[in-house]
Amino acid sequence: MVLRDRPEHAVLMPSSGTIDALLLADRWRQLFGAVVAERKPAPRPSLFQSYVQGGFECSTHRRKDGTRLDLITATGHDTNTVEDYAQLAGFGITTVRDGLRWHLIEQEPGQFDWSSFTPMLEAAVQSRTEVIWDLMHYGWPDDIDIWQPDFVARLSRFATAAAELVKRHAGPGAFYCPINEISFLAWAAGDVAHFYPFAQGRGFELKVQLARASIEAMRAIRAVDETVRFVQCEPLVHVVANGSSERAEAQKVRAFQFQSWDLISGSSWPQLGGSPDLLDIIGVNYYSHNQWALGGRTIDAMHRDYLPLRHLLAEVYARYGRPILLSETGAEGQKRAHWYAAVAQEVRAARGAGVPVEGICLYPIIDHNDWDDDQVRQSGLLGNVAIDGRRKIHQPLASEAAEVNAIG
Repeated sequence: MVLRDRPEHAVLMPSSGTIDALLLADRWRQLFGAVVAERKPAPRPSLFQSYVQGGFECSTHRRKDGTRLDLITATGHDTNTVEDYAQLAGFGITTVRDGLRWHLIEQEPGQFDWSSFTPMLEAAVQSRTEVIWDLMHYGWPDDIDIWQPDFVARLSRFATAAAELVKRHAGPGAFYCPINEISFLAWAAGDVAHFYPFAQGRGFELKVQLARASIEAMRAIRAVDETVRFVQCEPLVHVVANGSSERAEAQKVRAFQFQSWDLISGSSWPQLGGSPDLLDIIGVNYYSHNQWALGGRTIDAMHRDYLPLRHLLAEVYARYGRPILLSETGAEGQKRAHWYAAVAQEVRAARGAGVPVEGICLYPIIDHNDWDDDQVRQSGLLGNVAIDGRRKIHQPLASEAAEVNAIG
């Protein structure tokens, strides 16, 4: 029995609209313990090779000054893939997130140049690293108009070709994230003009287009290899009101986070072709700024309406009943180890309540360049400079990751 089968489901799934927004946080606190007290812990994680995972920043979007980002090149991961995978394996990290750079692979419509990807794929095979491959991490070829139906067809053809290549080199049963963070990309590129194509007021339209493309891409991949697994990575957020007059609006905004998963599962807009089997593994991306008051002010655990991560994970499981991967989490500077320890503790609590969280992905695993100003952000387990193939290690985070990997 999953959490959604309990009569208290209205609390564990607040976006259903069956609970007054004024009572949301208080009801969560009162009933969460009661709901989960009878539940058995989740089985030991078994979905991935490693519980602790590493995510390589692979964003490729265009920013407002026209610059095309390529974080794989910026961190030197493209020329150090074998060594990066091997160094992570030394920490017991043998499952990673990594990405294909579509704009490099398909510079001419229908013509695929795999020279930027094949070495990475071969490195994964050589090192026996299990990879969750992002097909589209915010970027696409310059000739594509993302608003047009051809975008859907082009991604589908690209997905087919990529799946054929991966199956040929690595065998069947690969993991894919077709489009990373549909919700965030729709907001950044369709609502607030932060990412290309810099639109405003078209966020839901773009979200629907991206969901349709993801659905078609997954069906194309399954036609190549029916044993593949899909991870749908989206931000996990909690939005609260500044006062009682804003609470209905805050709840409405909070519920936006579920739209992409609902579109893909077919529970919303089934005409897009979504179905429950496509909502395979739910990836949730969670950082310290993922809880905020309406209008943008970040809140922390001292705020009366803050919800512990364990509650948010339980809510996702209550709603969908699917295995969960914490597909991105991390912090900067000296906060890295403390943040990861706190997150791991929350995940253990969620797992103890029966929520099947199958892994925690440190993201970015390499210190990365900021999207907007190219400044290096010290957020990784590994430094952004490789000397003779080896990167500097942030030891406090390494120690914490090793402990988490040992105890789960």
